[in-house]
Amino acid sequence: MRFIHLLVIGALIFAAAHVYRIKMDSTARTEKVLRLHAEIREQRDAIASLRAEWAKLDAPLRLQGLSERHLPLKPVNGTQYDSLKNLPERPPRMFRPGEPDPIGAMLNTIEAASDPDTVTGSVPEPEDKQ
Repeated sequence: MRFIHLLVIGALIFAAAHVYRIKMDSTARTEKVLRLHAEIREQRDAIASLRAEWAKLDAPLRLQGLSERHLPLKPVNGTQYDSLKNLPERPPRMFRPGEPDPIGAMLNTIEAASDPDTVTGSVPEPEDKQ
């Protein structure tokens, strides 16, 4: 009988120690979650203050004032023209006269590929079942 009593007391001590360990793990994890929530709240507050500062810096009236103060730009008049001799040289042709335009050929290829009736190489062509 004594052996059973000792065995039961040992099992109770082991169970109490196990429950205490689970409680301590739970408490530690709860504290970690609370710390993470506090960090998230701090980061959200920092983001909100940075967005407010960005909105202040990005205000159109402020930017217009800065551009007028620091850039030597003047409004364009409708009478400001230049002669044609001051235009830059025409860029060299990338293809010979009479050849098809390479960019147009690429666009035609893209349009042909987007045609729903065409079949790509990755999809087998459907067989006609009779």
